[in-house]
This record gives sequence, C-alpha cells and structure tokens, in this order.
Amino acid sequence: MWGGRFADGPSSVMREINASIPFDKKLWRQDIRASLAHVSMLSKQGIVEEEDAAQIIDGLNQIAQEYETEGVPENLDLEDIHMTIEARLTEIIGPVAGRLHTARSRNDQVATSFRLWVRDAMDDVYDGLSELRDALVDRAKEQADTIMPGFTHLQVAQPVTMGHHLLAYHEMFARDSSRFSAARERLNECPLGAAALAGTGFPNDRKLTAEALDFDGVTANSMDSVSDRDFALDYLMAASQTALHLSRLAEEVIIWASQPFGFVKLSDEWSTGSSIMPQKRNPDAAELVRGHAGRIVGCLNALMMTMKGLPLAYSKDMQDDKPPVFEAHDLLGLSLAAMTGIIKSVSFVPERMRAAADSGFSTATDLADWLVRDINIPFREAHHITGAAVKLCEERGCDLADLNVADLVAIDARVKGHSMPDLSVEGSVVSRKSYGGTAPEQVRKQIMLLQQAKQL
Repeated sequence: MWGGRFADGPSSVMREINASIPFDKKLWRQDIRASLAHVSMLSKQGIVEEEDAAQIIDGLNQIAQEYETEGVPENLDLEDIHMTIEARLTEIIGPVAGRLHTARSRNDQVATSFRLWVRDAMDDVYDGLSELRDALVDRAKEQADTIMPGFTHLQVAQPVTMGHHLLAYHEMFARDSSRFSAARERLNECPLGAAALAGTGFPNDRKLTAEALDFDGVTANSMDSVSDRDFALDYLMAASQTALHLSRLAEEVIIWASQPFGFVKLSDEWSTGSSIMPQKRNPDAAELVRGHAGRIVGCLNALMMTMKGLPLAYSKDMQDDKPPVFEAHDLLGLSLAAMTGIIKSVSFVPERMRAAADSGFSTATDLADWLVRDINIPFREAHHITGAAVKLCEERGCDLADLNVADLVAIDARVKGHSMPDLSVEGSVVSRKSYGGTAPEQVRKQIMLLQQAKQL
C-alpha cells in the first residue's frame, strides 16, 4: 500500500502492532456500504467513469456475499478491513479497483465506517432497552398491589409496592434510552469526503453520500471530521450509565433471591447450581451483569485516556478506538438480554415481602403524618412522639398498629379525643396517592401513561 516510499518492509513486530484486521473486521458491512455510496457519487460527479463504477459496485457486492458466508480473512500485511476489502476487489476486477479510493483517505473512510457501526450499535441497544422496559412495565402491572418493604440504607423504611419498585427501574432505563437517542442525533453527520484532513480538490458531492448513508448532514470541518471520536465516547458514556443501572437491578435480584429475603425465586434458565452443594440455586446471570458494569466503565476510561492528549488531526493511537467500543457493546448486549430474561421469568413471593414490610415499624412515618395532619402538631414534634411510640413498641414486643389512643395520650396529651389512624402496611401503601407515589392506583396510572406514550 505504501511501499513506494519505503525500501524495506516492516519488522515482524511492526507488522503485528500496526495491524487492526483482527478486530476492525467487524466493520466490513459498514465499510462496503460506505464504499458503494462513495463510488456512486464519484460516478455521478464524473470523477470515475460509469463503466468503472459499475465494475467496482459488482465487485463490492461479491465481496459482501463472500464475507457473509465465509467470514473475513485476516492478513496482517493488509493491516485493516479497508485494505483487505480493496485488495480483494483488485483480485476480482483488476486495476480498476484503485479508482475507488479517489477523493477519500483511510482517515475519513474509517471515520465513516466506525460512525455507521456505532449508529447501528446504538439502535441495537435502544431496542434492547425497549424490550427490558416493556418487561418491567408488564411485571409492574402484575405486581401493582404486591406490598414489599421499601429500604433506605438497606433498612426497612416504608412499605411500597413491587409494581412501584419495578417502575423506578423503568425510569432509569428510560433515561438511558434518551441518552442513546441524543448521542445518535449528534453522531449522525457524515465525515466522508474530508479525505486525509484538508478535504479534496475533486468535485465531490458530500451531501450525496451523506443521504445515501442515511446521515442527516455532513460534518463541517475536515480536520475535526477525521479526528473526532466523540460519537464513540458518547456511546460508551451512555453504555456505562446503562450498565450501572443494570448492575443496581442485578444487585436487588441477588439480594431478593437470597434465603434471608426470599422475595423472589429465579427460574432454572437464569440460575446455576453448585459443584459441591446440591441445594444451591445461584444467581450467576445477575452476578455477571453486575460484574460486566465494571468492564464497560473500564472501556470508557480506556478510550478517554487514548483521546485525552491527541493533537489534530489523525494519529495511529486512534486505531485503538474500536476494541473498547466493540467489547462494551458485546457486554452490554449480553447484560440487557440477561436482565430482560430474568425480569420476565422471575417468580415473586408476596407473602415473604408482606411479612418483611410489616417489620421494622415501617408505618412510623404514617403515624407522624397523622399527628401533623389531624392534630396539627409540628412535624418535628410529631417525629419525637412517634419515636417514643416506637420505643414503647420495642419494650412491649408489639407493632405500632397494636397501640391504642391511650398509649399515645400517655406520650402526648394532645392526642386525646382522636381516633387512631390505620397503621397497617396496606393502609400506608394505599394512602401514598401523590403523583408518582406507591399507591396501587398511582402505579396503574403510571403504567397507563407509559403504555399510551408507547402507542404514539
């Protein structure tokens, strides 16, 4: 490829370190698509004759068929997927293949192919997130009335519904979807035609190739076009945030499935056994989702460190932009699929959740709210009274719902003459009717709004 300038070939180490075909062969579909758009533009602009363009197009389509059935060959001497395709094209149609590279450089070629790949990856993740969000909504609707303890500091705080809890994760993944959508919109400008870094003297039509590749427009600066990898970092940032949310959900599933909790039972599909303890049902899939989050964040850090000190325009360091994106995408796809499968198949155990919700004086806030709302006691004083009531229950070994008005009057005389509130977990949950609250009717309203929005 560049032998005219060099008398000797590269050393074996140089040959190996310089080659990216072992990983960038993933770009073959995008590279062929971009080349087809490029040669069509060259023909329409009169830069390449129609007959030559037709041969190139036929040759590229033949290569696509070969790679689809036989895979991409790896020849380190050809360095990357771009030269691998061009070399095969030359074998098929001869020297005419050399006209394909007119008015472009590998710099804008790889920038275009990589953008196309990342755009496809974003669409894949968006679809995966949509399936997970649908699963969460379906299970939330099913569990809208199921009472469970809500936690802060992993201590029982207030009773909530499992439907409400699952919709909290839906909110997280909805934000993740919006991050990928925004990143895709920023990505969708075509760098093809920027050439090496300064543009080209040929009368190319960049808008024509952009339209053929479904880009919204063209990049405005040729130097930035070939050196920009923000789109890859945007992908990894959105992927990292999604992985963190998946990890949080995975951690909850792991805790819920443990015997001390027993809130859920995992299906055989998403759990494994032990090599020595026959009774075990291990939540390995969820644990791997949790572990993958660290690797995905590591991929983001790797590319950030690669890009942090590079001067304009292209540097060979940027060849290392693809492995972390490819790795993160593979891991994220597995994590999304696994967590979707877990949510769809998990069995909930309402009686265990209900019993746990009834522990730890989870309706104490309801008592404090009643003191404020019905007796007009300032909240800080109500908080103190409720604390004293909890202490009394601890001494008696009973729950707040077992107290009567006389017990509270002994703590604070202002309670005299009032009826006790419903301090059951059912009463607590039903009362939380504020918008976005845990009351079953609010959970169903949120589900209805989500389903209506999906239909628009």
